[in-house]
Amino acid sequence: MRVLLADDHRLMLDGIRRALDEDGGFEVVGETQNGAQVLPLVGQTNPDLVVLDVRMPNMDGLQCLEEIRRRYPDVKVVMLSASTTQDLIDGALRRGASAYVLKTVDPSDLPSTLRQVASGTVFSTVGASETSVPSGAKEAGLTDREISILTELAKGKSNDEIAKELWVTQQTVKFHLTNVYRKLGAKNRADAVRQAYQLGLIVRPLGDE
Repeated sequence: MRVLLADDHRLMLDGIRRALDEDGGFEVVGETQNGAQVLPLVGQTNPDLVVLDVRMPNMDGLQCLEEIRRRYPDVKVVMLSASTTQDLIDGALRRGASAYVLKTVDPSDLPSTLRQVASGTVFSTVGASETSVPSGAKEAGLTDREISILTELAKGKSNDEIAKELWVTQQTVKFHLTNVYRKLGAKNRADAVRQAYQLGLIVRPLGDE
């Protein structure tokens, strides 16, 4: 997947590039820290997807988003921001963003997010722990990704099936499961699912008593 990165912080650009390079399924075709350079770069590099910071110098990220959607309707745009302001999130999605990703997101989850965006899945927010994770999960220290994996685990899926469902590698699934076991004090998969039900972290299927 051809990706263009636009963020006014060099460290953020480097972190995203590193995560995509390590995944191996992406080609970063351009980078910029200047909002005014985004549209010319889209025209020059023909990306499949643009990762775009909301706050950019010289041309605001939301303005860039509107122009990209108008001039290059086939290019998908993922907005990146540190802000959890609902009006800003709604504004970005209304202007045609395929996803709104918080800068607190685990970098290892970013490749899977971009793949799901490319496949047509539309997100509201990615990486929003305070609102998207049940209160019991916050008390246990679980992330939204760990809850997603627990939910699939409860359906009896294997690591391979979970990896395909969530667009991540099996190694990523194993990594998150290790963290889940540690945080819940679980001995194995069945124990983790049992505790997740007890804590109200996942919903027990109807008829499964």
